Amino acid sequence: MDYNTNFIVDEESVKESKRKLRQRFVAGILTGALISSFVIMAVFIFARPAMGLAPALNQVQNSSGDELLNETTVNKIHSLEDVIDTYFYQTDVDKLKEADGIYRGLMDSLEDPYSVYYTEEELDDLLNDTAGIYYGIGAYVSIDTEMNMPRISGVMPGTPAERAALQTDDIIYEVDGESTSGLELEEVVSKIKGPEGTTVHITILRGSKREEISVDVERSAVEVPTVTTKFLGDDEEIGYLQITEFDEITTQQFEKGMADLRQKDIKGLILDLRSNPGGSLQAVCDIARQLLPAGNIVYTIDRDGNREDYTCDGKNEIDIPVVVLVNQYSASASEILSGALKDYGIAKLVGVKTYGKGIVQRIFDLKDGTAVKLTVSTYYTPNGTNIHGIGIEPDVEIEFDADAYAEDKTDNQLEKAVEVMRDMLDN
Repeated sequence: MDYNTNFIVDEESVKESKRKLRQRFVAGILTGALISSFVIMAVFIFARPAMGLAPALNQVQNSSGDELLNETTVNKIHSLEDVIDTYFYQTDVDKLKEADGIYRGLMDSLEDPYSVYYTEEELDDLLNDTAGIYYGIGAYVSIDTEMNMPRISGVMPGTPAERAALQTDDIIYEVDGESTSGLELEEVVSKIKGPEGTTVHITILRGSKREEISVDVERSAVEVPTVTTKFLGDDEEIGYLQITEFDEITTQQFEKGMADLRQKDIKGLILDLRSNPGGSLQAVCDIARQLLPAGNIVYTIDRDGNREDYTCDGKNEIDIPVVVLVNQYSASASEILSGALKDYGIAKLVGVKTYGKGIVQRIFDLKDGTAVKLTVSTYYTPNGTNIHGIGIEPDVEIEFDADAYAEDKTDNQLEKAVEVMRDMLDN
């Protein structure tokens, strides 16, 4: 899951929240992972402390007015604050950061990497990301599962990252001289992002030999092109469409891309979802409705057994063969689309097993400009498959040759997808 972090966001809720953020607070519930038909769950309300931690702790209550933290816990936190205030070797302790640390710790106690506390600044950045515009270098970043370090999972055309010759699968070793080892993905992304016109110094490791390369990249405003297209084959009979993530702007870009491809009367479609971390449920369902037959796209079940179905009427079912490229970084919404295409027998999957993120999150507004993202349910493919922690197996397995790509941009997985497509067209 690239940063954009793999939860699914309701587009209209995000737009409304951004409007209210301009008034300096977020009012209402943002729906992430599931759209607005979900029953709004009760949320915890934390008042940011003006002085010390005591005001916040004394106000931690649930919707029934019962204390969420027992007296022993509250007293222990007060004692810890007293020890810090009395003995910590620095006197300029930021009380707001102390409070944020408590909130983050509460979310960390769930032991769920997808349940996260957001400060007001972090929430603002998150909402800007889902709109598809941000200030940075124009590269998608995810965590490399083997090295446990950030990697570039895609480079946007015409961006500073492309001009600096950064490449897919480059490992981000240092940012401005600071090692990325041990840092959370959000921390790395925040260090790479910055004001337009400023420069970030990035050290990368490239290829299987991990060649160390350092580059200076000037940040700029980046409007994320989430969809790219091209024609493949000697007679351009195969259309290629890549979706890098599912944002507000993706559905419109997909429609335009498909229209451009169909104008040349393509005989087959290669849909590239490699390293796609997910995104908007609304976007992925809208796109699925232009490809699938009548039936379920995906359904979700919450902890109480409540089921929600997201369906397609089948009026726009695609009438040409489809091959879907996936890899170990294809997650969340991209697994919804690839899983549905596979379940209906519309497409063959080529690449390696997908990430396996089959749980969904929602963002809850805490009424003070901050928010939490919380895992609320599990999703299933049309055939009832729970892919969480398992992933989706490709029909044709082939590992990506990073050395060949670094040498001359040879994409062996795409070449295999073209080969599979030609077999489908011949038969």
